[in-house]
Amino acid sequence: MIVDLFIPCYIDHLYPNTAFNVVKLLEKAGVKVNYNTNQTCCGQPSFNSGYWDITRDLAEKFLNDFAGSNLIVGPSASCVGFIKNYYAEVLKGDKAKEFEQSLKPRLFELSDFLVNHLKVVDFGAIFPHKVTYHDACSALREYGIKEEPRQLLSHVQGLQLVEMHDNDVCCGFGGTFSVKHKHISSAMVEQKVEYALDTGAEYVISTESSCLLNIESYAKKQKQPIKSIHLADVLVSGW
Repeated sequence: MIVDLFIPCYIDHLYPNTAFNVVKLLEKAGVKVNYNTNQTCCGQPSFNSGYWDITRDLAEKFLNDFAGSNLIVGPSASCVGFIKNYYAEVLKGDKAKEFEQSLKPRLFELSDFLVNHLKVVDFGAIFPHKVTYHDACSALREYGIKEEPRQLLSHVQGLQLVEMHDNDVCCGFGGTFSVKHKHISSAMVEQKVEYALDTGAEYVISTESSCLLNIESYAKKQKQPIKSIHLADVLVSGW
């Protein structure tokens, strides 16, 4: 099987090692990975800010960049969920029909793809740490994953998962929300970090690098002893 790898722009620019680890995971699962270097932002920031014309241009580019029949896998339920739920509304007409029939059925978030499509849950990872898990709003409500990341983590040697209070409550990032409503956002991430600290965990894990960026930035600023890490980075640990 050959899959086309979709790497969101913020992972490309801020967490490139996570992108490389996704490739390692897919290859260990027996999948060949194709990466189109022409790919750019999916358009979610411009959509959330009301710039639908710009979003439409990016959506049309996405259709061209990921044309063909390969399955498409991305390590972000936020971006993948946005594409699945809103591209048809943005594109409209023949382009919307093309998206619904040709691209949408081929698009998967990473943990969903590994657990439900490939049926691979054990990558021989070793991560001897106490961790807690953050269910990102977009992952849970826009895409619909919850148990898949936990199934993958349950097979990591040495990992102890302790669920935090309100693990499915927003961390306060929300893309442009954190800019437009910074005081509310700051209060929300403060609460999220406090709940994570209450578990005694060393790490917060999530499928969303944007949430992890928000959480770890606050923790570092407040000099709190907790770090954040993407699910893909955990699953390649100890190789």
